[in-house]
Amino acid sequence: DELQALVRSDYEARTELELPVLTRWIPASAVAPKRATHLDLILYSREQIRKENAAMGVTSDESAPWGIISVKAQDVAFEVPMNPITMMRNALGVEHGGSGVEIDREKYAASVDFWKKHVVLR
Repeated sequence: DELQALVRSDYEARTELELPVLTRWIPASAVAPKRATHLDLILYSREQIRKENAAMGVTSDESAPWGIISVKAQDVAFEVPMNPITMMRNALGVEHGGSGVEIDREKYAASVDFWKKHVVLR
């Protein structure tokens, strides 16, 4: 479709300690974005954050029981599937910037199906 030509990709890491992974998006300046109707907040427990920080050699004295990992604006009233590359990064293990959660094949297939038809706007 007409948006395909606007899709950009690059290898990116969320921090300098993580392995870069292939990402794809459409620049927000390239389209007239819809107004978001929902926010999806991604929270990690303090235990998970400590586990990931320890694996990356990061120390923190934070004590809040939860940490905000991501705030995703969206225009649908359901939880959008995690991006397939995020599932893969998570499966790499905490020492590479993941969460250590193994890939669930059914969730991965659903994610691929969704993200074949959608792209992040940033």
